[in-house]
Amino acid sequence: MAEQGLRSVVVKKYNHHANHGTVPDNKENILKRDFETETINQKWCTDITYIHVQKEGWTYLASVMDLCSRKIIGYAYGTSMTAELAIEAVKNACLNVRETKGIILHSDLGSQYTSQSFEKFLNSREIRHSFSRKGNPYDNACIESFHSVLKKEEIYLHTYQDSQEARRAIFEYIEGWYNRKRIHSAIGYMTPQQKEDEELKKAA
Repeated sequence: MAEQGLRSVVVKKYNHHANHGTVPDNKENILKRDFETETINQKWCTDITYIHVQKEGWTYLASVMDLCSRKIIGYAYGTSMTAELAIEAVKNACLNVRETKGIILHSDLGSQYTSQSFEKFLNSREIRHSFSRKGNPYDNACIESFHSVLKKEEIYLHTYQDSQEARRAIFEYIEGWYNRKRIHSAIGYMTPQQKEDEELKKAA
């Protein structure tokens, strides 16, 4: 590897300590780590991750994944970690969905996701909100895994001068690679786009 100028990318492993955390009384864990679905647009998951750039410092990416196809169906990127950013990502996920009533959207207990504005938007689309238990990142393992892979395969390999450069890189990674070219063992070694297309054909 040294002769070829290659280097491995090591991501710090999350050291999980046993934690039987609970969800506040008014925040139900509907998903309960059941990531299986019958088709697309039944269960979604969402989260926000940090991305550093030279000019603005920390920036933020909110992503929404469909658990059937494992496709990133909506995302929003910005310089502030706000409820509006979280809402924008879900709005983008809803763009190509005719009926959102009854979809389960799973998130953690972050302030963006427990805000009144976020709940108001979900209620307007009749989306059911599911929450991870406190101290249990594996409750939202699929979107956590995506953000880890994004950082390992793209973010940690580059230095972005500003948020515009990072935005372009994120778009190219998600739309050009992750959704359309990167195969996933969890969906039969297909790409997320292939899985989504297969489900749409079944429903036609």
